[in-house]
Amino acid sequence: MFCLKGWYGLIFLLIVPLTLQCLGGYANGLWLAISTLLIWIDQLDIGLGNGLRNKLAEYIAKGDSEKARQCVSTTLLMLIAVIIPVAIVAFILINALDVYELLGTDTTHIPGLRGTLVIALSLVCATFVLKIIGNIYYALQMPAVSQGLTVLGQTVVLGITFLLSRGGTCSLLTIAVVNTLSPLVIYAIAWPLTFMKYHPELSPRVGCFRKEMVRELLSMGIEFFLIQIGSGILVLTSSILVANMFTPEAVNPYQIGYKYFNLTIMVFTVIAMPFWSATTDAYTRGDMEWIRRSMTSIRKILLLLTALMVVLVLISQPIYRIWVPGINIPVPLTILMGLYTLVIIYSSAYSFFLNGFGLLRLQVIMTLTAAVLLIPIAVILGRWLGINGITLALCLVNTPGMIVNMIQYNKVIKGTAKGIWIK
Repeated sequence: MFCLKGWYGLIFLLIVPLTLQCLGGYANGLWLAISTLLIWIDQLDIGLGNGLRNKLAEYIAKGDSEKARQCVSTTLLMLIAVIIPVAIVAFILINALDVYELLGTDTTHIPGLRGTLVIALSLVCATFVLKIIGNIYYALQMPAVSQGLTVLGQTVVLGITFLLSRGGTCSLLTIAVVNTLSPLVIYAIAWPLTFMKYHPELSPRVGCFRKEMVRELLSMGIEFFLIQIGSGILVLTSSILVANMFTPEAVNPYQIGYKYFNLTIMVFTVIAMPFWSATTDAYTRGDMEWIRRSMTSIRKILLLLTALMVVLVLISQPIYRIWVPGINIPVPLTILMGLYTLVIIYSSAYSFFLNGFGLLRLQVIMTLTAAVLLIPIAVILGRWLGINGITLALCLVNTPGMIVNMIQYNKVIKGTAKGIWIK
């Protein structure tokens, strides 16, 4: 996982200046806003992916291979049933709305924007179904395989983007296709390898669909979905607000600052993500002592990442000049983005364990509340402080959720959780 994430981090660093070189500041800022939208759509699985991850881990822990196959089959067919109407609605909106006005874009600068959105969305919808493989490997406690598929897809993106930057044939359409088609191809290759060679016992079958299992998956999955919706709105809204209130080019310093600190999120995810399914396994077996020891280790890592965040802020300006010359990212924006990243990391540290417990109700409430509050607060602070105000708004609306996650985890682990704290 560390090797894979190390390579992924390098890809992350290299692809930003390459794409910027390909598209220029204006189109690159627009692409950053569009890619945020595509990521959000990619997460609209009504929580089935994470529901599968938890329930499949339970069945595997109990040695129930028949239920495991039914779980995979039911989830797959439900994902297909979900993405078809989502795609139809999205295509209707793309054709009905003025996408240029929505994204604050000039038609003379970016021709064919609607067509680009349709093609990119189509590829993302196809990936939406196939990426169920990643959740299966997480449930099998083989997170490196899941991450490996993601990293391989991004490696292909990096290679093709490099060739495009040297060939002078770049456009928003080609960049969109490269970024959405490459992961689809990787998952398409992994599909038969997973279900025919390595894990045939989990191979989905139409006949294994179980209507009664839908409720079981969605009872937890719908809460995951609501959390994803809220989180997606927070990320998507902020980028669109920057493009709409200022210009698409203004998205560059905002998103590049976020990507700079996102490296710490990657590092933390490598360490903490495996604890999710492992916590489900331990919780199912009643091994609370293992969970306590694990959180102690996570807390030590959080302290190290906090120190790392301070260092990243201090050295940010020279790194920006080397990494993305020509893009000015002010120090106040860097500090606020670092603070926002810390809030997300601390919140995630506890949410991974709460997810493993299956305790999602409070996370849903706090995430949706943050999503509702973001737009008015961001608009007010954005008019006053510019892009810094939007980043500050993200910090303000996410902090209460972080605090609630900490309180809930401590109550559960001490056995004092009651009422809303145990739901």
